[in-house]
Amino acid sequence: MPTSVTYTAVLDVKRSTAEHLACLLRDHRIVVRTRKGRRALGCFKQAVPVPRWFIDGTRLAQLARDNGLSTSTAYRYLHEGLAVLAARAPDLSTALELAKAAGLTHLNLDGTVIRTDRVAAPGPNGADLWWSGKHKHHGGNVQVIATPDGWPIWVSPVRPGREHDTTCARHHGLIDALNRIAAELDMPTLVDLGYENAGDGFRHPHKKPAGGELTEAQQTTTRSSAASAASASAPTPCSRPPSRPYGGSASTSAASRRSPPQPSSCSSSSTTAPSERSPSAMIHYWQRLTVVASTATGL
Repeated sequence: MPTSVTYTAVLDVKRSTAEHLACLLRDHRIVVRTRKGRRALGCFKQAVPVPRWFIDGTRLAQLARDNGLSTSTAYRYLHEGLAVLAARAPDLSTALELAKAAGLTHLNLDGTVIRTDRVAAPGPNGADLWWSGKHKHHGGNVQVIATPDGWPIWVSPVRPGREHDTTCARHHGLIDALNRIAAELDMPTLVDLGYENAGDGFRHPHKKPAGGELTEAQQTTTRSSAASAASASAPTPCSRPPSRPYGGSASTSAASRRSPPQPSSCSSSSTTAPSERSPSAMIHYWQRLTVVASTATGL
């Protein structure tokens, strides 16, 4: 008598997205000269587990079982899919050029802390750099530029979760770049009060002065910022990762975690690449998901 149950599942992603990733994997195999018959899965079957992991947070053990793979091979195939997507992630200048070409009326900028239980590092004053006092957990701060309807077009590298949004934005060059595009194209950036006094190119809500009232212009700006924040924070296929925290250990139930550590046999020796336990890896997963979801829209 069988001890398992087989069932049909539907992945909430366009087929064209998986097909696009399959094409990228095919091109990658050509570049690395993968010989015919040396892979356990074809390009399309290798592509499907990647959005499954992104959208549903499917465990690696489950992905391996569903495809008849060993866990180590599932790790390798997943990270290969992530790598070809990472190469397609737009840089800041490209994203702003796309926004300019699209004729957007404004941009949205917001920061989010992606949870991690993987690392901790003391700062100059002894406080943990990756501990977010606001969210009460470890994480990395990621800045996201989005269109007026909340669709992300650029994601920053990760910064320690302890850092303020304005500090992170200034570190990534966002303050100067967004002020410049606002002056040149009259394309302001709507933000929350975390970016107060960032420059004339930023529009943020105004605080009601003690014993006074906001002007009509200030009230309009405040309402616009609130509406923009609501759309930018709405969950989309690429705006929020699944609820499982980014973490895990290769030695302790790695398969039950959402984000797998990169296998040592596949780790990069480049000094610019994140190590398998570095929180810098979080941004790459976020960027790759943005590319996956944007592929179907042609943005």
